[in-house]
Amino acid sequence: MTMKPPTNPASGILLVDKPRGLTSHDVVSRTRKLAGTRKIGHAGTLDPMATGLLVLGMNSSTRLLTFLVGLDKEYFATIRLGQSSDTDDAEGTLGAATDVSALTDDEIQAGVDPLTGVISQIPSSFSAIKVDGKRAYALARAGEEVELRAREVTVSAFEMLATRRVDDRVDVDVRVECSSGTYIRALARDLGAELGVGGHLTALRRTRVGGFSVTDAATLDDLVVDDRLLSPASVASALFPVHTLTAQHVIDLVHGKRILVPELEGSAGPIAALAPDGRLVGLLSVSGTTAKPLVNFPADEVLA
Repeated sequence: MTMKPPTNPASGILLVDKPRGLTSHDVVSRTRKLAGTRKIGHAGTLDPMATGLLVLGMNSSTRLLTFLVGLDKEYFATIRLGQSSDTDDAEGTLGAATDVSALTDDEIQAGVDPLTGVISQIPSSFSAIKVDGKRAYALARAGEEVELRAREVTVSAFEMLATRRVDDRVDVDVRVECSSGTYIRALARDLGAELGVGGHLTALRRTRVGGFSVTDAATLDDLVVDDRLLSPASVASALFPVHTLTAQHVIDLVHGKRILVPELEGSAGPIAALAPDGRLVGLLSVSGTTAKPLVNFPADEVLA
């Protein structure tokens, strides 16, 4: 008789430092085995070449991932100037090399400046964006021409940290702070295009998602799931204003009812609603003096 894998009812957010060479799905799969539960998702994909912070949600805390995906992010990256790639990174097919040994740091900075602030960016054709229901990278790998629409993103910091000369090319180490949906590969491509020499990404590490830092993340080798779970209440309280409910309000919200909360009048949602014992009951939307649940969290899970 086939034995079912153990089911871990705990709920929470996990911070994992993804190693190079694994997909985000690989990390999720390994964490499912470690956690003893199938219900694990992630907030924002990292390419196999990339390392760094991957935010995972476990059991009912997967409901928080929708609100984590849109947080701003910080990356450290290396851009190689003098050669383009069909994937905009070192994993793809490289084009002809251009000698950029004479390119100065001031000239590179002049190329960085237009890519800072609110910009219009065309994602890489090898991205996970869906086109007519199919992933762009799948279409591109099948040899189909992929045309993605430009999107407005915010690059709040695009900082040159160092330049290194490699043969006739230049490697540029950078730090980027940006809005969700920004493609660092596309920044590398566009910097090369701005300078007229071509460019692609050779290294990428995500160090921050919103207020969550990779310094607080566990590696897969060191991950002990129950020891590393961030409670839904602590995560929601870090993301949203907090309101502690009465016991009756908890009962009403669990049954999907609206509750009267005059003290929240004028508040912008979502609001993290906590039970008297500190447990996360749900996220509220507020209209006037009345609140209703946007998301409920079950009371019968073992919450970290």
